[in-house]
Amino acid sequence: MMFLAMSVTLGGIPPEELIRQLDRVGSSAAFQQVDRLKRFLCFVVGETVAGRGSQLKEYVIGVQVFDKDTSFDPRTDPIVRVQARRLRSRLAKYYAEEGVGDTVVIELPKGGYGPVFRRGEGAAQKRSIAHALASRNTIAVLPFSDQSPAGDMGYFCQGLRQEILHALTASETLRVLASGDGEPASAGAPVNLRAAAAELDAAILVTGSLRKHGPAVRITVQIIDGPSGSYAWSECLDGAAESGFALQELVAKAVAGRLRDATRAGTAKGLTRPVENLAARNLYLQGRFHMNQRTEESLRKAVEFFERALVEDGQYAHAFAGLADTYGLLGHYGVMAPAEVWTKSASSAASAVMADENSAESHVSLAHVKSTQDWDWAGSEREFLRAIQLDPRHSTAHHWYAISCLAPMARLDEALEEILVAQSLDPVSSIIARDLARVFCYRREYEAALEQIDHTVELNPHFSPAYWALALIQEQRGEFDEAIAACQRAVQLSPRSPLMHGALGRTLALAGRREQAVEILEELCRLAEKRYVSPFELALMHFALGDTEQGFRYLTKAYQDRSFELLSILVDPRFDAIRKDPRFSELATQLGLRNA
Repeated sequence: MMFLAMSVTLGGIPPEELIRQLDRVGSSAAFQQVDRLKRFLCFVVGETVAGRGSQLKEYVIGVQVFDKDTSFDPRTDPIVRVQARRLRSRLAKYYAEEGVGDTVVIELPKGGYGPVFRRGEGAAQKRSIAHALASRNTIAVLPFSDQSPAGDMGYFCQGLRQEILHALTASETLRVLASGDGEPASAGAPVNLRAAAAELDAAILVTGSLRKHGPAVRITVQIIDGPSGSYAWSECLDGAAESGFALQELVAKAVAGRLRDATRAGTAKGLTRPVENLAARNLYLQGRFHMNQRTEESLRKAVEFFERALVEDGQYAHAFAGLADTYGLLGHYGVMAPAEVWTKSASSAASAVMADENSAESHVSLAHVKSTQDWDWAGSEREFLRAIQLDPRHSTAHHWYAISCLAPMARLDEALEEILVAQSLDPVSSIIARDLARVFCYRREYEAALEQIDHTVELNPHFSPAYWALALIQEQRGEFDEAIAACQRAVQLSPRSPLMHGALGRTLALAGRREQAVEILEELCRLAEKRYVSPFELALMHFALGDTEQGFRYLTKAYQDRSFELLSILVDPRFDAIRKDPRFSELATQLGLRNA
């Protein structure tokens, strides 16, 4: 009976096979830099295999895995629950990507800490665009089409493909996939390029055709973006069939050179203005670093560094773009009134594009201005798409396209796809990680949002906007004590931020602690006499306190100020209670969102 019970628990899978699978998961890229999660997984699997799965309680895991002392109380310290959510998410990521073909699946069901095991299907799954862009140097060379009148140039097409493969594999920056036997494609036969890319797991396809007229041969070669199926480059090369190797080598060198340049530059076009002033570039990089901290002090420092970079190089497009972005963020985070930053942000973005029309970064800045300041949704989308066309690996382009253009228009499926691309391109960005949680929240996928924001906090425990987002998610789940604690941590990390204080006041109001909420509201009103406090935060607090009329008065003031936070009103769950009010619909129409 004991053997039968263990066999059922282990899903009929031999223990030694489970241990091998555990080693495979633990050595994967998904678990490479998460030692605590790896230790967690090894412990619960080991205990289950040893027949002690029923003893896997929160207290035991806290002491054995997370080195808590014997006074550990799971009721006041949620570390095991938080890490269990992260472990479930990490396992799902592993089996969706690296482990998609594994024959053994390890799962950690919700509601407990004992793992279950089952046989995997071992079938390959369709790759997402995020994965394709993250592995932009993965290339497949398809057979060339013989379009000669007699159809007798198949040998030449095969040789041409082999020459291209040889040239590409010589590059350390390119990863070339083995695919097929290279038989030439039939002339005129339709090819589904996107399907071919998905089947081969290739981000880039190389293909083409051969035509012949008398002794002359014309070879047309194309580079295809696999996920979209669109043409990224095409060129025709002429020669004589008798030249044989020389012509094949010429084509191969052209393709290899183009792909090496593109992957090295991180852009399909590779046309951005080279930076020759090293001092300007160093100042610019320091500015970006401070901008990405998203605190009042760091944003002001970022402005200083970008301005110093422009002193070094008055036509440095990236510095203009950085200045545009930072001024915008100073308004978005409530450090300065939007009216104080509009002109500076817009003029800097325009200067960036004028300094370098082919800079993806410049177009991202202009797109952000068009959405956040002008509420020009169509114009913003055009600029974001132009930026992505110039540099598909620009993480901020995908990030801001998702959060300040697609999400406001309630195009949440597209927003999720874009921000997943951004995260795949910059997996250590706390800002992108936080905003991915926001997109899940907008989609009312609160469990996924909570798992993602747990990851964000783990990524950077001192990033106050992460705790702000955590509070928003827990508030929607009705976990008000946890939401208040998250707000208090955000205030502790950013004590001068009206945004964080406003979030705390709203959460206290929703939790029924009205007196404390009113006290914070009064403090913010007094603070507004000395510095800018966004009326949006005051509106949210009045709505939470049940004062709808005053809430709409402040919301109207936020519209007049063109507050950044208004962008998300169509999808933000904090507005669900007033969504049917005619004044809300009128405001959305004024923002251009109803007909977007």
